[in-house]
Amino acid sequence: MTTFAYPSHCWSTASNGLLADTSPGDLETLGEHLGNCQNTHRHWLTLHYAAQKMRGFMAARFVTTVVLVTLFLGVNIWLL
Repeated sequence: MTTFAYPSHCWSTASNGLLADTSPGDLETLGEHLGNCQNTHRHWLTLHYAAQKMRGFMAARFVTTVVLVTLFLGVNIWLL
């Protein structure tokens, strides 16, 4: 027989060696929550995705990016 250290009325995320299963209601609620979050924060997600793409582009071409930024700033300072 399995005994647990906490009372049976407490909520826990551990399965304690038992079968961890989700109910269809749990999955439906999770799906609604994720859909809600994506719709609510869609502009932030778009901005985050664009920043990740820019970071990946610049990281792959770090030296070229530094040279171009320095050249751009140098030309602006020289012309002003």
